[in-house]
Amino acid sequence: MRYKLSLLLLLSVMVLCRVSAQVNSSPISAGAFKQLQSKEDTLKDFAFYLTTDSLPEERMIADSVFTRTLVRALQIPFSFYYPFDSVLGVSKKYAPDSSFRIITWNLQYNDYYNRQRGAIQVNSKDGKLKLFPLRDASEFTDHPTDSVRTTKNWIGALYYNIIKKESQGKSYYTLFGLDPNNSKSTIKWMEVLHFSAKGEPIFGGPFFSYERDSIPKKPQPRISLEYKKNARVLMDYVPDLDMILVDHLIPENDDAESPWTFVPDGDQEGFKWENGKWIHINKVFTQKLQDGKAPRELPLFDQPGQQKLPPVKKGN
Repeated sequence: MRYKLSLLLLLSVMVLCRVSAQVNSSPISAGAFKQLQSKEDTLKDFAFYLTTDSLPEERMIADSVFTRTLVRALQIPFSFYYPFDSVLGVSKKYAPDSSFRIITWNLQYNDYYNRQRGAIQVNSKDGKLKLFPLRDASEFTDHPTDSVRTTKNWIGALYYNIIKKESQGKSYYTLFGLDPNNSKSTIKWMEVLHFSAKGEPIFGGPFFSYERDSIPKKPQPRISLEYKKNARVLMDYVPDLDMILVDHLIPENDDAESPWTFVPDGDQEGFKWENGKWIHINKVFTQKLQDGKAPRELPLFDQPGQQKLPPVKKGN
């Protein structure tokens, strides 16, 4: 019993220290911090209902309440510095330079219809809210990869990474996002976000170049990758390589018209940032091993299958 009480006391002290550190390391006042904590509790509950309720109408109600509560929370001075860590199922990604963050979440209507919600919160010096709501217009276009877009006709995604690159003194932010799409397939998205002279977000542009391919094609404003549900597919920036890696996909049944059957084949394409654009590399890893030359340590059998015995040490 004493052990449990001591453990509970220790955990309580750790939580209080964490809260105190958060307050002291940010411009959020103590009163505002308490308000944000209260809002966070409400957001946490409705985020749970939003992703787990079995009835679509209840998920829609949870989405509505969540959205209104989130806007009220962000209106609290310097809310930009509050991470909302306990609100699960909602992506909260900060730009590497902390100039903004993107908050995104998914609303599933049924097995075949998902839409994303979101907003960009800009870091302001006076702590006042500067927010750009994102309106998912995916359902209103048949060609989502070939256009430059604004917050009013955004291609929805749940962002899982943001990286920053620069060119001629201007900042460009590459976004990596996921769309649950439907019961058969998932889509990953990659595009570049930058801000206009007026400070307004612009999604896409001629940033993905195929000029060095054997058969060049026009630049793409954004890249999409649709694949079989639950397949593990890489589309992300790899810091060690300073490069974006993208799994190459093939259909399981040789039907190129059925992206819900696409899975990785082991090869990877890449993109390298040069002169303000991502240059496509058709195949990143080109090294091949000859047949029978795969590395193996201390093989148990010699050819053609006889057991390999360890050498016998001779006495002195």
